[in-house]
Amino acid sequence: MELAYCGTQYHGWQIQANGHSVQSEIEGALSRRLRQPVSILGSGRTDAGVHAHQQYAHFDLPEPLDDLEQITYSLNAMLPPDIAIRRIFPVQPDDHARFSAISRYYQYRITRQKDAFRHMQSYYFRYPLDMEAMNQAARVLLEHTDYQSFSRAKAAVKHFHCTIDRAEWLPETGDDLTFHIRANRFLWGMVRAIVGTLLEVGQGRMTTEEFEQIILARDRRAAGRAAPASGLFLFEVGYPAGIV
Repeated sequence: MELAYCGTQYHGWQIQANGHSVQSEIEGALSRRLRQPVSILGSGRTDAGVHAHQQYAHFDLPEPLDDLEQITYSLNAMLPPDIAIRRIFPVQPDDHARFSAISRYYQYRITRQKDAFRHMQSYYFRYPLDMEAMNQAARVLLEHTDYQSFSRAKAAVKHFHCTIDRAEWLPETGDDLTFHIRANRFLWGMVRAIVGTLLEVGQGRMTTEEFEQIILARDRRAAGRAAPASGLFLFEVGYPAGIV
């Protein structure tokens, strides 16, 4: 299934013992609609308060489903308004929402004026920023692969290597800014830590050379604070041709 959600009211994508998750909402609706227990697995795990413009998840059933359009419609009627199922479609048995994905593309949105209508889907940051300096530092990301300095310290991963093929700030309407970053994989908290550190560069508190030294340090304590979750969107998930 392809879906989207506003993450403001959720403790992230993944089911957890003491928090309300997007995954649990969808699994509950699917299980009621199909009258059988259904577990889903997403292309990645977004943190509490993070949004998804595009997310994919897969689930396995013993028999094919009929009338997928009607099932999609009824699921959307059952789900809260901040979760939307765009489509449900069959895939091959060995296709996997997480492990078949070849890229993830995130956007981080900053508003320069206080916005009463977008305060939960952007980060209001009023201080002056040098976008050219931030882009110069962002280009350094493309020259490295080890991003341990931007990963939460207790991340349960075998390695900290990612291949980033896009990292840039672009202006939006008015003075708003959006950071665009795409990679084959991301570490826990990576995008928010990168954004928070680049904002230090944009304020003149850090040079491009110092930003690169943070990458080389491989130490989360060297990087800046994480930017708030409200501005972060999982924007697009890429798969090989023929899967989605």
